[in-house]
Amino acid sequence: MLAKYLSYLFPIPVVKRKSTLSKSLEVTWNNGQLVLDSAQTNYSFGSLQRILRKGLKYIGFERIRNFQEVLVLGVAGGSVIATLVEEIRFRGNVTGVELDADVLQVAKDYFQIDRFAQLELIVEDAFSFVLRSQKKYDLIIIDIFQDTQMPPFLFEDFFIQHINRLLNTNGFILFNTMVLSPEDTKRNALYRQKFSENYSVRMYPKVEEHNELFTIKKLA
Repeated sequence: MLAKYLSYLFPIPVVKRKSTLSKSLEVTWNNGQLVLDSAQTNYSFGSLQRILRKGLKYIGFERIRNFQEVLVLGVAGGSVIATLVEEIRFRGNVTGVELDADVLQVAKDYFQIDRFAQLELIVEDAFSFVLRSQKKYDLIIIDIFQDTQMPPFLFEDFFIQHINRLLNTNGFILFNTMVLSPEDTKRNALYRQKFSENYSVRMYPKVEEHNELFTIKKLA
């Protein structure tokens, strides 16, 4: 495909769509790969895939292969799901929760996210899904943004308690955050303190410049 090869020289736009929640969604060939961007940041594939892959590597690919249930809060184009299934060779079940139906349609049309047989996609707000869910997971990936903004509820005690409720013992949370200001740095420092001695919390700053990852293991 000519566009793919030309994209090593300069980005090649494929399609731009409007989204009620994300405002603008753009699929582009960039460095030989299709990527999904919002107006100001990468949503799937590209730098975001590299960021979440690093987080999964911190947890350990071999460990993840032995998991049975994975929950992804914030699906976008599905790059982390592709990493799980195609690179790590995870064969368990994946539940993907995405509030923006327009994003999921782009993920299906251009990134063929529905090719993964073990994936269940749910269009719902992550907050309401976590509150109502009774299922337990071995890995919960939190990657929720509206452009460069993160919903405040992600850092609140009530949501954290319910996320912890859904996590199996010896399971992991992988939380991708964006740090753009001193206030964001303080927010993340406070977030780290919200976990008791029953959790092992590690923070990885400066992942792709503005991203900070948390891995949180439930010990008991």
